[in-house]
Amino acid sequence: MDIEFNAFEVFEIAEKIERNGARFYRKAAGLFKDQQIKNMFSELANWETKHIEVFANMKKQLFEQSRELRGFKPDKNMLIDAQAMAGLAVFGIRPEPSDELTGKETLKNVLKKAIEKEKDSIVYYTGLKNFVPGRAGKHKIDDIIEEEMRHIRILIQSLEQREKTG
Repeated sequence: MDIEFNAFEVFEIAEKIERNGARFYRKAAGLFKDQQIKNMFSELANWETKHIEVFANMKKQLFEQSRELRGFKPDKNMLIDAQAMAGLAVFGIRPEPSDELTGKETLKNVLKKAIEKEKDSIVYYTGLKNFVPGRAGKHKIDDIIEEEMRHIRILIQSLEQREKTG
């Protein structure tokens, strides 16, 4: 089965994942009074916003490089498409993931949700690398994966601090 894969589509999905992540973190920042927690979530939202710009620039660069690169067929054994890949990323599968935050969650619950969402984003971006031509900025995806991993470390450290203090 041949699946037409559009590199622009994966970048659009990546932008959506990051937009949803930024909204999630902004809403999370508004749920808590502790300024340190507000700052952490706000900083995470800012990083996600920067990722949107990176993906938008990669998409633009791809467009400028060649019409030929707009769509290509992956190996016949790769039965995957951009929408299925987006389903791997929790930030990407709901129209508004921040709606999950009702304000009744504990900080620990929000941190755990955020950690899972970051992990799922990493899974998506790892899969994305297989479909992006090297000259379209594939190395930038590695940079974003590293930043998402740093987000996980920040969230885990915060969660561990909360678990120690009860």
